[in-house]
Amino acid sequence: MNTPIRQPQAPAASRFHAVAWRWHFYAGLYVVPFLLMLALTGLVMVFFTGFQTRLGPVVTVAVPAQAAPLPVSQQAAAALELRSQAALLEYQAPAAPDRASWFVLARDGVTEAIAVDPYTARVLTLVDKDQTWFAWAEKIHGTLLLGDLGDRLIEIAAGFGIVMILTGLYLWWPRGGTRWAQVLWPDLRLKGRQWWRSLHASVGFWLSLVLLLFLLTGLSWTGVWGGKLVQPWGSFPAAKWDAVPTSDATHASLRTGGPLQVPWGLEQTPLPVSGSIAGTAGLPAGQPVNLNSVAAFARQIGFAGQHHVMPPKDATGVYTLTANTMSGDLGRPTQDRTVHIDQYSGRVLAEVSYADYPAMAKAMAVGIALHQGDLGLWNAGLNVLLCLAIVFLCVSGIVMWWKRRPAGQWRLAAPPLPREMPLWKGGAVVMCVAALAFPLTGAVLLAVLLLDGLVVSRLPALRSALN
Repeated sequence: MNTPIRQPQAPAASRFHAVAWRWHFYAGLYVVPFLLMLALTGLVMVFFTGFQTRLGPVVTVAVPAQAAPLPVSQQAAAALELRSQAALLEYQAPAAPDRASWFVLARDGVTEAIAVDPYTARVLTLVDKDQTWFAWAEKIHGTLLLGDLGDRLIEIAAGFGIVMILTGLYLWWPRGGTRWAQVLWPDLRLKGRQWWRSLHASVGFWLSLVLLLFLLTGLSWTGVWGGKLVQPWGSFPAAKWDAVPTSDATHASLRTGGPLQVPWGLEQTPLPVSGSIAGTAGLPAGQPVNLNSVAAFARQIGFAGQHHVMPPKDATGVYTLTANTMSGDLGRPTQDRTVHIDQYSGRVLAEVSYADYPAMAKAMAVGIALHQGDLGLWNAGLNVLLCLAIVFLCVSGIVMWWKRRPAGQWRLAAPPLPREMPLWKGGAVVMCVAALAFPLTGAVLLAVLLLDGLVVSRLPALRSALN
């Protein structure tokens, strides 16, 4: 009697490799369109953060010989004359002697930035802060112009992007005779799909750590993972300002339209209020507290180059002096500084700098500055290369799928799921960690796994179309 010959099973590691490939593939289906969008809008944004300004081209002025700038109030009056009955939200001091001053005004729901010659008070240009190239790219980059829905979709994509990085590293990690050189450097002698595969693996491997950093810093601004889980316990605690009354408004209310301007570690921190005896010595006693005196005081206490003076918005508001990388003022996040001044007494109510940030806020200040290309031309150039590399990874992934799918058949051609799942406990742990660390991504991932295991596997027609 003949004994049936059993086909040897693939090693457990090989079967788990197939599972990781399937996860990588399905994550890519969702992530690739978003990564392309983020890379392309990122290119637009880094052009302005690294090579121009967030408001557009640099506005310069002629510097008269031995002339001093006019009082800030006189410059502001020129801007307000152009927009009668507008409210002054912000004065941005020039970054250099030959740069224009900027004044941000709000009127009828429109926020505009007006460039003024600091020596002649002549209005040079006007910009709608919500309509700049940078502002539009940032809106698409952050919300797809869909508000909270777009924010949530991008948050899910960023979480799946991290899944793609981890599964990609597992797939390409040298094993079974593969040498490190085959991963670190592409073999350009190969042809067809193997050429694309080698280049995709090498670029992805070198890019993985930087892309992970960018996804995490991007996630820090999202509504759920960033706004509800990480930012609340990573923010500066206002309780450190001894005996200073605080407002219901947070630092996020200091935004003046358009691009994000407030340091991540301060956004959820309450603002102090004016009208108490709190604080420390500030403006000299008896000196009127107004835009001129506060701007001069900012210079006295060390604010130089580009920085911002924000007048109080109401009877309890404060004058705020700030310079930070989020606004493009500085090239070093370790120099971030924010000072609040009582609008009645001129006393310094509160001050916070990078050294005062909690550990998470310090890490995010540096990470976000890198993300935005704020650390100098080298940073902007690096980000341009990163964006182009992301575009290549997306395109090469699509090309590899197209070359792998059965010719003449319109099938998804997902990598097949092994009949027996090896090391399933390890995979379950990975999924649980993803679900706990990134709730939205974890929920979608669980739904996909249930759909794949309970629905697709039971419907032959659907399984044939996908596999």
